Amino acid sequence: MSAPVSLPIWLNGRILPHGGAGVDTADRGFLLGDGLFETMRVAGGQVRHLDRHMNRLARGAAAIRLPPPDRTAIAVGIAALLDACGLQTGSLRLTCTRGVGPRGLLPPAQVSPTLLLTAAAGLPPATPVRLVTASYRRDGGSILSRIKSLNYLPSILSRMEAAEQGADDAIMLNHAGFVAETSASTLVACIDGQAVTPPVSDGALPGTARGVLVDAGIVQVGRISPALLRQATAVFTLNSLSVREVVEWDGVAFPRRPDLLATLRAACQG
Repeated sequence: MSAPVSLPIWLNGRILPHGGAGVDTADRGFLLGDGLFETMRVAGGQVRHLDRHMNRLARGAAAIRLPPPDRTAIAVGIAALLDACGLQTGSLRLTCTRGVGPRGLLPPAQVSPTLLLTAAAGLPPATPVRLVTASYRRDGGSILSRIKSLNYLPSILSRMEAAEQGADDAIMLNHAGFVAETSASTLVACIDGQAVTPPVSDGALPGTARGVLVDAGIVQVGRISPALLRQATAVFTLNSLSVREVVEWDGVAFPRRPDLLATLRAACQG
């Protein structure tokens, strides 16, 4: 297998070779996870649902008292990076941190955010997945459950648990025992003939693909208990990069619905 191609990056307005730039060791994103990110699908050389990603980034920035992201600078950076690497199919990740600050928790009075764009060719496989239940919980009342924060440790540990059990991903429940999401994807379950996804108040991240489906009326928002999930006639995970069928969860097998899978993919990836 050949080594992956190293693509250039965009950092604070400059195109740089991969590995040719570094983030300051006093950057609060590196030291404290003080920042946000967006992972965006690229198809046909264009970012899909860019406005949704930028709107979520702006809401996240407001929530953590970060200066509003410069949308024009980001749009210019996206165009420059796509042109520099010639990417047609793949993904871009935008990382926005509060920038350099002094030691301690309190940020400086004048903030200069760090903006970083990286590119990856190709997309993850959209193969069926097997899930287990994570021991880590989502807190619907926490700000970390409502924004794309750089603080991802519970999701990392949940994915590690899943791998240790031979599964592809893990379902994370909230503290009340209701389904929230998987470690990095929205969960959609077909219940009583309707596609349903958990509410943000139960710990589900307001995903961009989720928003597309809810706004289109394809998916409704509703609480999903583990007992209700066991009765589902089809289950899917989805994020900005892929839509995948769930074939098993904690030993419970789910029927497959290629028709609904096709509908979800067409809506999310169009």
